[in-house]
Amino acid sequence: MAVVLSLAGAACSKKTATATVDLKTDDQKTLYALGLVMSDNLATFNLSEPELDYVKAGLTDGALKHTRQVDMAVYGPKLRELAQARASAGAAVEKASGSEFLSKAALEKGAVKTATGFVYQEITPGKGATPTQSDTVKVHYKGSLVDGTVFDSSIARGEPVVFSLAQVIPCWSQGVQMMKAGGKARLVCPPELAYGDRGAPPQIKPGSTLVFEVELLDIVKK
Repeated sequence: MAVVLSLAGAACSKKTATATVDLKTDDQKTLYALGLVMSDNLATFNLSEPELDYVKAGLTDGALKHTRQVDMAVYGPKLRELAQARASAGAAVEKASGSEFLSKAALEKGAVKTATGFVYQEITPGKGATPTQSDTVKVHYKGSLVDGTVFDSSIARGEPVVFSLAQVIPCWSQGVQMMKAGGKARLVCPPELAYGDRGAPPQIKPGSTLVFEVELLDIVKK
């Protein structure tokens, strides 16, 4: 499923250091995968290695039914407060870098900043019809963060995506309506027209500006 619809694709990580663990059996590898899945739920906290040690301690005590060292009636609410604070701080950082990136993108040759705030840049002009909000389209696309990390790509999967323009993020819906079938364009989407302050962790952090290269293959007939 496309990231613009459900964000099922996995982002590429720039961190190369890995934990020291010997994965030999399928069960060991499956349990390691469980840890990766659980880590997705921690993305908002942006934990340091020392902080992660405390999380590991809590996980160990909880999983092995050891005595809990804190009162969850007290620290459950504090956990939510910490999540909100970390998310807000992270979003502010992402918004600052994203705003700078978007401003520079708007100055590139052929780029246009729209009234709603995203940048549209035609790469290859199309010769077909232009879709409307109610249309279903077939596209190929690549989605990237402002640092160049690719978080989703129908091109890499080798399969175009079909969706209604009424069911995608505003930047996509508005941007594709500026294209003609057969054309290709670059969309630089501010968070307000993408995933906002909630983001789509772990692939997309709160407040992220996103870059999409979109090829409009066809307008699907009803």
